[in-house]
Amino acid sequence: MDTNRYRHINDGELLEKFYETKDNQWLGMLFQRYTLLLLGVCMKYLKNEEEARDCVQQVFLKAITELHKYEVEYFKSWLYTIARNHCLMRLRDRQGKIPRELNESLPVAAEEIDTKGLEEKENLFDNIELALEELNEDQKTCVTLFYLQKKSYQQIVDTTNYTLLQVKSHIQNGKRNLKLLVEKKLKKV
Repeated sequence: MDTNRYRHINDGELLEKFYETKDNQWLGMLFQRYTLLLLGVCMKYLKNEEEARDCVQQVFLKAITELHKYEVEYFKSWLYTIARNHCLMRLRDRQGKIPRELNESLPVAAEEIDTKGLEEKENLFDNIELALEELNEDQKTCVTLFYLQKKSYQQIVDTTNYTLLQVKSHIQNGKRNLKLLVEKKLKKV
């Protein structure tokens, strides 16, 4: 399925198509939209890129299972909450407990999530998406290929004809610039 062909379809419509057909390809398109954003969330909590990448995959697996059981209205916020809770649980397992301030804010069930918090999280996701579009073309290309399309450094070199050093530099600088752009956008809010 050509994901670019469905770029204009919003999350709700993709979810509707999934619920109608039970075809996981519709979910795949949704997951592709949010891979980089989830990686950022997982990196924020876990501070380890390899562990964060692993968490993103586990979050997607959990999301697939959950979406087959019940319908979700606000996909982006729901997915963010799953990722956040997964990271917090991993931190708890690693440290033996969740830090008190994080534990107090951990929603137990989807019904307990406050709407204002969801709006703020959606705003963060939107700002990350906008910031990605503001990166220079080299950084945007490398960051997208590496995080969203899961390409290795060598695959990116082969695809773009950049050198390995350029690819690593574009990814590193792209991540840094993405963070700065998002922080700048959040300060305006």
